[in-house]
Amino acid sequence: MRFSNWLVASILFLGAGTTWAQCENLFFSEAAEGSSNNKYLEIYNPTSEAVDLAGYAFPSVSNAPDNGAGNYDFWNTFPEGASVAPGDVYIIAHPSADPTILAEADHTFTFLSNGDDGFMLVQGDSESFVQIDAVGDWNGDPGSG
Repeated sequence: MRFSNWLVASILFLGAGTTWAQCENLFFSEAAEGSSNNKYLEIYNPTSEAVDLAGYAFPSVSNAPDNGAGNYDFWNTFPEGASVAPGDVYIIAHPSADPTILAEADHTFTFLSNGDDGFMLVQGDSESFVQIDAVGDWNGDPGSG
C-alpha cells in the first residue's frame, strides 16, 4: 500500500509541474521537393486566431547567395488578402506541380526549385525583418551532399 501511495503522489507531483510549450507564431511545417515541379512549402498557424500574411514574407536564396552569406536574393511576398486560419496550413506550390498538390495550394510560386535553395519565413519588410523560421541554407551552396 505504501508503494501505491508513493506512486500516485509522484505522478500528481510531476503532472502538476508539467507545462506544454505552445508555439505563438507561424512556422514551416513541411517542405517537399518531389520530382520535376512537384514542390511546395507548407506554413502552419498554431495559434487560435487567423493570421493575416500582409506583415510576412518568404525571401529566398538560390544556390550560393548573390548578396553575400546570410542575405536574401529575392524578396517574396504573399498575395494581398492572404491569411492562415487557426490550426490550418498555407501551401505555396509550384504552378506546374501535380494536380493533387495544386488542389491543396493557396498560392503558386514558380521559383521553388532544388535543394540548394533556402527560404525564410519572416515578419517585417525587405529592409527590416525578423526571422521566424527557415528551410534550407542562406550561407552558401551546400554542394551535392
